[in-house]
Amino acid sequence: MNPARGHDPEAPEAPMQEKSPPNRLINEQSPYLLQHARNPVDWYPWGEEAFSRAREEGKPIFLSIGYSACHWCHVMEEESFADQQVAKLLNDVFVCIKVDREERPDIDQVYMAAAHALTGAGGWPLTILMTADKKPFFAASYIPKESRYGMTGLLDLIPRISKVWQTQRQGLENAGDQVLQALQSAARTPPEEGELAEAVLDEAYNMFFRVFDGENGGFGDAPRFPTPHNLIFLLRYGNRTGKEPAYTMVEKTLHAMRRGGIFDQVGYGFHRYSTDAEWFVPHFEKMLYDQALLVMAYTEAYLATGREEFARTARETIAYVLREMTDPDGGFYSAEDADSEGEEGKFYLWTKDEILGVLGEEDGERFSRIFNVTEPGNYREQPGGKRTGRNILRLRRPLASWAHEFETPEDDLAWSVEEGRQKLLAARKQRVRPGRDDKILTDWNALMIAALAKAARAFDEPDYLAAAERAAAFVLANLRREDGRLLHRYRGGEAGLAATLDDYAFMIWALIEVYEASFAPGYLKTAVDLSRDLIARYWDCNEGGFFFVPDDGDVPVRQKPVYDGAIPSGNSVAMYALFVLGRMTANLELEETAERIRRVFAGTVSESPTACSHFLTGLEFMLGPNFEVIISGVPDAEDTRAMIGAIRSHYAPDAVIIFRPSDEEEPEIVEVAGFTRDIVMIEEKATAYVCTNYACDIPTTDPDEMVRLVKSAGRPSEPIV
Repeated sequence: MNPARGHDPEAPEAPMQEKSPPNRLINEQSPYLLQHARNPVDWYPWGEEAFSRAREEGKPIFLSIGYSACHWCHVMEEESFADQQVAKLLNDVFVCIKVDREERPDIDQVYMAAAHALTGAGGWPLTILMTADKKPFFAASYIPKESRYGMTGLLDLIPRISKVWQTQRQGLENAGDQVLQALQSAARTPPEEGELAEAVLDEAYNMFFRVFDGENGGFGDAPRFPTPHNLIFLLRYGNRTGKEPAYTMVEKTLHAMRRGGIFDQVGYGFHRYSTDAEWFVPHFEKMLYDQALLVMAYTEAYLATGREEFARTARETIAYVLREMTDPDGGFYSAEDADSEGEEGKFYLWTKDEILGVLGEEDGERFSRIFNVTEPGNYREQPGGKRTGRNILRLRRPLASWAHEFETPEDDLAWSVEEGRQKLLAARKQRVRPGRDDKILTDWNALMIAALAKAARAFDEPDYLAAAERAAAFVLANLRREDGRLLHRYRGGEAGLAATLDDYAFMIWALIEVYEASFAPGYLKTAVDLSRDLIARYWDCNEGGFFFVPDDGDVPVRQKPVYDGAIPSGNSVAMYALFVLGRMTANLELEETAERIRRVFAGTVSESPTACSHFLTGLEFMLGPNFEVIISGVPDAEDTRAMIGAIRSHYAPDAVIIFRPSDEEEPEIVEVAGFTRDIVMIEEKATAYVCTNYACDIPTTDPDEMVRLVKSAGRPSEPIV
């Protein structure tokens, strides 16, 4: 087992393979780069050393971008980069650079945009050929070793590129120059500014409604990605408008995902995406950010609908993260691979005989029926579609339906299924576990911290808050420089790489969420400090909006992302987080920055609203009404707990909660939110002040009245200015 890829210490080791002597990647921290550290390819990490050599020797750059949990990245490594014949060609013709897209999302963003400009498509592994001046002239994703199925293989491609480089180099350089200039122009060109009114929320809702799959849940065609931020937008839109189909779309999708093969029915946690429309056959990698965002979606859906299955799914997903993805010091690992023993999904698949062998004949047959396990197998070999005898576990129907069929109480059946699951989990631990990417990323950790804090509030679960606080402490202690600037990656005791917009925006959001779960004012103070640094280093002073990289970054294009992909964009999260933080601290500068983001990207969002769903979630909050609920009381007193519990148990996404301890003359919260200084209890009872636009209703000591004030306000129909 490659030591760069983490594993279960109780699981058996994979057999060692003969490797070449180490190349320069052996000194890197990225597990993905270390997987290539004994390739015969003369890899360089991204840096001036590689570009200087390319300039000196007059060679083009072969840039390969991937990530540890990427199945086809492993295929290309084993098929080509570990092959002596391919390596010799690469080394003779190019200077070769390997990049981990998760470590360097700034590089990945630029060259993925270049791939789209050159080919109209993109994907990982991403292959870019470019000049020593970082100007791309060729792009592809996976390239096989040998030509097949209409794809040109590396053994044919490299000699062709070499010949063109030798005979038509100026043409390639000119092409690369044009691509880079187009990317730079697109980054500089200010989007159309304007106002965004409630109508854009309606338009996004209608677009989601038109492409919703009423049978399987989800939107559009296969493959199906979870995109939890789309679901959170719909939940909040449904709460805002009372349009029931918004909730229906979310509920159908969340039920289908939890019961499908995209969810690990034995060990919990979600795989990356489903290759089909039924959420059945996944690509088996598990990413930290998916777990975090889906915990948020299921938690909000539970609060909005009261459906216990959503709460259970959030808890199960958290259980997986805390069991398998948590560093002993509190941070969270990045991903688990799809592959084990060189085969995608092998760790997760079961034959019927294996099920019967673990559970016994009677229980095994019942478990197999419930989870769609058959003798021929429901999983087909890819490519080719041949049945393998192995099965993906999925629930085609809810347990209540099976309980009726088996004529047994649902609780008894649920207990039996859980007992079977635990036995299978114990048996699965004896298998070779997929590799684990154990680097700790600030932005993905921030998402998980925010998710845990939300779940801690919704489920009144102190252990979740403890995990969130521990992870926040880890990030702030290990991924922050002495001058206060954040860093992006930590691994093996070493932190490094300049933080991106996502690192700052997501961490500010996370600290707000942890404050609302803990009421420790230090989190808000740190959030304000990070906000100042974000604005100072990443803000576009000419056109507005945040760049993805700081003013001292090393990429050829500074982009300003706003479209949401697998995770929300940094500008979307920054707009939401800065506005919320501004309201919580009465900091008008932060609110005005958020308002500027809203105007700067108005044209872009109006053109593609469903591609900016988290931006719309922030817009929905800003359109209002939004509320600051300030509670004054004695900490841990019964009436204080009742007041806090009342607002937390309701779905109130447009309210933020601030707590002012009444047993301190000048509590710490006053330092960061000065307007709380005069908030006092009435008649020595816990008291809530419900405020909007800095105007407060008459304070109340009745928890039900507090909730009524938050949930009964009217909605605006005019755009905010």
